[in-house]
Amino acid sequence: MSPIFDCRDEAQLLSGMRQARQAIGRGELVVIPTDTVYGVAADAFDHQAVARLLAAKGRGRQSPPPVLVAGVATLRALVAEVPEPIERLVEEFWPGGLTIVLPAQPSLSWDLGETRGTVAVRMPAHRIALELLEETGPLAVSSANLTGMAAGITPEDARDMLQDSVAVYLGDGPSKDGIPSTIIDATSLVGSAAPATGDDADARPVPSVKVLRDGAVTRAQLRGVLGDLLEPDPDAQPEPDGS
Repeated sequence: MSPIFDCRDEAQLLSGMRQARQAIGRGELVVIPTDTVYGVAADAFDHQAVARLLAAKGRGRQSPPPVLVAGVATLRALVAEVPEPIERLVEEFWPGGLTIVLPAQPSLSWDLGETRGTVAVRMPAHRIALELLEETGPLAVSSANLTGMAAGITPEDARDMLQDSVAVYLGDGPSKDGIPSTIIDATSLVGSAAPATGDDADARPVPSVKVLRDGAVTRAQLRGVLGDLLEPDPDAQPEPDGS
């Protein structure tokens, strides 16, 4: 059975990180701790490795994995544009539990699945994940579980579900709270700064940031940065006319 390395022990940390780097380089899967839940990782630019990740979880190409990065510079290299409101979100919540969907850089040679030209990106606030990302580059990472089951909050949880489909398991104790990242869709902000005229101005939808999944960063926190750019809360009631 694939080994679990307890990265709280320095000797196991060194050995586990070495084996994890080698496994990623071979196109294999690695389970890593993050600041949210444990994730199963693959080289984002190895389409066969990404396909293995989806198969291990029992997911199809219609559910592409997010990409974890080691810093904002990598975000800029992966997406077509980082709008100013997203710059503010990144400054406030990265590293941390916020995944941002933006149009992908069209020149990139990768295949994450049916992304419709977008990519979901996050910088995790976890030393082991960040160290591995610094050495491997961007990783396609999804929660370490079988589709339809609870996300793994320990490496043992992950191995019980994923077993030998993963080459190396890196452990760092139980996840802090087991709350997944919040996922937002900011694609409508890209290109929205260009002025529209005539009929185009009437037809263009109002840019807004949509919450695709509630998680570690609350809607109230997002609204504190974005204001009215964030979509209305689901339970928000329209104000009566005249007020």
